[in-house]
Amino acid sequence: MTNHHTTFRAAILGLGAGTLALGLVPGEGVSVTAPLAAQSASELDKVVSALREISTMRADFTQTDRLGTTVRGVMTLKRPGKIRFDYGKNADLLVISNGKSLYVIDYEVNQVERWPIGNSPLGALFDPQRDVKKFGKLVPTGNPDVLSVEVRDPKKPEFGMINLIFVRNSAAPGGFQLTHWVALDAQNNRTRVQLSNQRYGVAVADSTFTFKDPRRSARRPG
Repeated sequence: MTNHHTTFRAAILGLGAGTLALGLVPGEGVSVTAPLAAQSASELDKVVSALREISTMRADFTQTDRLGTTVRGVMTLKRPGKIRFDYGKNADLLVISNGKSLYVIDYEVNQVERWPIGNSPLGALFDPQRDVKKFGKLVPTGNPDVLSVEVRDPKKPEFGMINLIFVRNSAAPGGFQLTHWVALDAQNNRTRVQLSNQRYGVAVADSTFTFKDPRRSARRPG
């Protein structure tokens, strides 16, 4: 898999070779050393509730790495457990979860990688069995309208951790809208994935989460 694709996989999924540390971009107004406020548990409950209230969601995403290289695509989510990150018809990479496993499909080299959905820290977003409160904690932001949730499994540090950033929005399910997450790998390479144009409750066919295996055919489905 090319370096570009490895970076994409790490930033989107929190998966990579060795330990992948995902954190917040300095200067975002978040103090990772400040003590958690007494109301953290209730705020985390609100985020968990907001996540569980999303039945379907589609959003544009913009991924920017530490060098400023930017790529764009569309994220589609459908509970339980389905998600798709699509770069577009001319791209040679696709990331899909069919509800059981995550697949990274590389059409450039005709390669498919697969993981159980629970092995990705981002599984907190779309895995219906993932206990966000068990693996997540609230990180103070200094802004009552912005919540940062750090999700990691201490028993599986090789799967990294991820900070999901939510902003209060009465139009979003549960009153909180996921706006972005920021990745920091073991080499301090930082990648930001920004969401925009979030749409909830959209019609999403299950066929959205299928793909043509490039190991059988080198052609990407149209």
